[in-house]
Parts: sequence; structure tokens; C-alpha cells
Amino acid sequence: MGPVSDESIAERIERLVAEEHQLRHREESDSHDTDRLEDDQDRLRAVEVELDRCWDLLRQRRALRDAGANPEDAHVRDAGTVERYLQ
Repeated sequence: MGPVSDESIAERIERLVAEEHQLRHREESDSHDTDRLEDDQDRLRAVEVELDRCWDLLRQRRALRDAGANPEDAHVRDAGTVERYLQ
């Protein structure tokens, strides 16, 4: 994977937010179809975790930049770390 920019992370966040909204809207129409509803809910949980990881990376990059360090030193943390950090 090449260099990551704040803009590319923000674009990924925008795409994930759009998917999250679509899934939440679809949950209503899938409420009668248990399998589809379960699939939507599983994907929604995965999207929420990925969003948390993207926001975490963006915060790391900004903190490094503010400290005069290289934002490229930021790294994507695993879901378990990010989820514990956010609670």
C-alpha cells in the first residue's frame, strides 16, 4: 500500500458513512427477512469498526503532525485496540 493522505482517509470515511446509512435504511425493509437482516446487521457492525479505525488513524496523523512528527508514522491499529480505546 502506498502513502496514505488525510484526504484518502476522509474519502474512505465518506464511503463508509454512505454505506452505513444505506444499511440502516435497508434494515427497515429487511425486517421481514431474517437472513438478510442478519447479513445487514453483520455488515453494519463491520462498517462501524472500520469507521472507528479510520477515525483513529486520522487522529494519529493529526497528533503526529501537531507534534512536528511525520504523519506517515501513524498506522492502522487492529479493531480490538481501537474498540477498547473508544470505550
